[in-house]
Amino acid sequence: MKKVFKIVGIVLGCLVLAAAGFCAYVAVTGLPTYDPPATPKITVARTPARIQRGEAIAQMLCIKCHADKENRLTGNEMTDLPAFFGKIYTVNITQDKEAGIGNWTDGELIYYLRTGVRPDGSFAPVMPKFPIMADEDMESIVAWLRSDSFSVQPSRNETPPSEYSFVTKLLAHTVLGAVPYKQELRTIPDSTDEVAFGRYVANGLASCFACHSADFTKQDRATPELSAGFYGGGNEMKDEAGNIIYTANLTFDEQTGIARKYTKEQFIKAVKYCVRPDGSVLSYPMPPHTTLTDYEAGSIYEYLKTIPKINNDVAAKNKQARLASN
Repeated sequence: MKKVFKIVGIVLGCLVLAAAGFCAYVAVTGLPTYDPPATPKITVARTPARIQRGEAIAQMLCIKCHADKENRLTGNEMTDLPAFFGKIYTVNITQDKEAGIGNWTDGELIYYLRTGVRPDGSFAPVMPKFPIMADEDMESIVAWLRSDSFSVQPSRNETPPSEYSFVTKLLAHTVLGAVPYKQELRTIPDSTDEVAFGRYVANGLASCFACHSADFTKQDRATPELSAGFYGGGNEMKDEAGNIIYTANLTFDEQTGIARKYTKEQFIKAVKYCVRPDGSVLSYPMPPHTTLTDYEAGSIYEYLKTIPKINNDVAAKNKQARLASN
């Protein structure tokens, strides 16, 4: 028996040393880096339709995080993230060739948006990744970034470097690492199949699950349904005053979800304009999604009906958070 305990002690000791060594490695090296990637050879056709579509998508995904006070995409401080991420700034994504992305190829942009890996192999751990977005929508974003829109015109303005916490660095080496790039055709589902189309809008396009799940560190971008607490809400964020707020439960749980709170028409209004059925306004950081069509927002509602229900009383958590902050 003593021999068994000795062996177990040695194994545990080795595990502790390995963990300590890995943590020391992370502390010294910081964020992970990758070999400069072999990016797809593609030149996106900048048609008026694509630019218009790309701007509509950018209003949901890019403007809020990257726009400065003049509405140029020169970067901004991410004040709504949990404190454990550190002090995070988004970067300049204007067409400037030094401060921005003016020297990037279309393929490099697409690779980065899908994986989080830049052309030089550096990695953006907090930047959302879009591995399942349809190729046409992805190319529309690129077309808009190359357009004459004021927001993306060259600017030398830059934000300070992000001050990543040790936790973020550790997560970047493990669960928040780069998403593998896959050479495959990604299409937009037939819009007449409202549930399939809603799944795409919610998961592939708007990435609603990223906020409305249980934990930022336990998400699966390639297969969103495997994310912890999928659409059950509870992710910790911050409102405009810096107070903790937990994201809403969007499942159709009868007690704690949206089943009894929203009709389809009321849900569309809430998603597009941030207005609840009683006329009150949804709390920041939930932004209005005015560029979604009524059909797109309504298809999300139909899709949410089909996912597993989760009993998670987020309203009670937010009430407790408000009391604690007073």
